[in-house]
Amino acid sequence: MNLTLALIREAHARIKDKINRTPVLTSATLDAQARARLFFKCENFQKVGAFKARGATNAVFLLADAEAHRGVATHSSGNHAAALARAAGLRGIPAHIVMPNNASQAKQAAVARYGAHIVLCEPTLAARESTCERLIAATGAALIHPYNDMRVMAGQGTTAVELLESLPELDVLLCPVGGGGQLAGVAVASKSMKPSIRVVGVEPAAADDAYRSFKAGHIIPSVNPQTIADGLRSSLGKLPFAEIQRYVDEIVTVSEQSIVHSMRTIWEVMKIIIEPSAAVPYAALLENKLDIAGQRVGIILSGGNLDLDTLPWMKSRG
Repeated sequence: MNLTLALIREAHARIKDKINRTPVLTSATLDAQARARLFFKCENFQKVGAFKARGATNAVFLLADAEAHRGVATHSSGNHAAALARAAGLRGIPAHIVMPNNASQAKQAAVARYGAHIVLCEPTLAARESTCERLIAATGAALIHPYNDMRVMAGQGTTAVELLESLPELDVLLCPVGGGGQLAGVAVASKSMKPSIRVVGVEPAAADDAYRSFKAGHIIPSVNPQTIADGLRSSLGKLPFAEIQRYVDEIVTVSEQSIVHSMRTIWEVMKIIIEPSAAVPYAALLENKLDIAGQRVGIILSGGNLDLDTLPWMKSRG
């Protein structure tokens, strides 16, 4: 089964009263620097502070009652965890969340506030998956994978539906890529609504499995990614990768230095808080990775959750 615009539109109808229709912001200063028109889709203003609210809510409200009453489970470094905990709360069912023990304290606290049962594990994909499997076996909860799930991907694609409904004249759309669920959903929606749009995935060079997989034509798993963009450390999922191969035009990578510079620039110029993962697409423009002069460029700011006690520019000063 492939993801379709129809499934994404159905997801939007299902969740639109449970999420925010996030604003699109612009900056004349950043436009001048990029020599292009930039339109920032601010998912940092989404419920739970990230786009993940879309996919998790769609998945939870698609569950049949008999399955839902046993609750839901997932493994996540933070944003999907909070999103699933919130969605479960809206439906009145339990949420069991496996989080790596190096997840930021701010993200752990957010998940706890939504009333989820948190289980910590070692910060490896194998540990996350095995711990989650044991939790599901013990509780009977339904797995809602952070990105390798068609229901989640459909929900994430609603970001692009909103953006292109507001700005059908966009020429390019930049989206971060980690596990690939958001990029897949955004690409399917964008290309279906406007086939001429150029869809570009951007990821940290220090976690470049999507870039390498896209070039190779098959998944090359991520091994111990070391990037400040904690939401993009996941290994690319099989279901998202299939849609990425079909619809994405290009994937580029950016340095850690550029991610921090991008994040600080957006904080200072646009006066909004974004997390490192959300800064990754704009970093591609700072590095001149793309020829966008004179074009209208959509940029997805994927979230705004981070630990304010460990900001990267504070750490760099020692």
